[in-house]
Amino acid sequence: MSAEKDKNLAPEKITTKDLARSWFRWWYANEIPHSFDRYIAPSLLWGLMPILRKLYKKQEDLKEAYERHMQFFNTQAIWGGGTILGITASLEEARANALYEGREDEAVSAEVINSTKLGLMGPLAGIGDAIDSGTVQYILLAIALPWAQAGSGLGALIPWIAFVTLTYIYGFYFVKLGHRLGRAAAVEIVGGANIKKLLNGLSVLGIFMMGILAASYVKVSTSFKWTISGKEFVLQNILDQVLPGLLPLVTVMGVYLYFTKKGLKITQALLGLSVILGILAGIGLL
Repeated sequence: MSAEKDKNLAPEKITTKDLARSWFRWWYANEIPHSFDRYIAPSLLWGLMPILRKLYKKQEDLKEAYERHMQFFNTQAIWGGGTILGITASLEEARANALYEGREDEAVSAEVINSTKLGLMGPLAGIGDAIDSGTVQYILLAIALPWAQAGSGLGALIPWIAFVTLTYIYGFYFVKLGHRLGRAAAVEIVGGANIKKLLNGLSVLGIFMMGILAASYVKVSTSFKWTISGKEFVLQNILDQVLPGLLPLVTVMGVYLYFTKKGLKITQALLGLSVILGILAGIGLL
């Protein structure tokens, strides 16, 4: 093999532009190619393809890289996907350089790359779900709901635009962090001394936000009233004296218990709730 050919086979340096391109591809496609045996592994591979093509100039090495990233993979898109994408790119870069330099024994093995992905996808997904789905989106919804109630289209657009923008920005930060630190990034994110306190605080904040939304925007009241000895009693006034917002609370807790027992069957819950509230309204209780 000539020196010129060796140079042509040398892995190229991974730049911030490469990471940005891979991040966009993963972010765009992560929910598209679901399958039973691979789940969203094709999304990760599609995101990594520009990087893998710069690292592996031998077709057999590139083929092996493609095959190992088509194995089962599933995680949360931002915290899990961003961090793992960066770490995987870093490990692949180290492996490619070692193979090119003839240090096969020192190269990061395919088993290490796969086990790193599999080991991180669960813990990072839990963090991402707690922060993105359990906290950030509720804060944005609470900010925008008054606009929606006032009839402004911004109430529908702003939460979506803000959520997409925010998660995209800090997701790309995780990609760069993962690439810079390699597997040590996982220790910094998952094993940091303050991560449990952060997650606990965000979980409590998320519960508060859900309670605020339920109390402010779930409107359930009763029109039932009766007369005794010429005095009229209004059930809603009595309930407000006992516990303001009792009926919205009962409604929310009922839906929560349904989800706990039956699973997250949203369509069935909506239909069932509509039927129940319709019957109660028909007989004059609501």
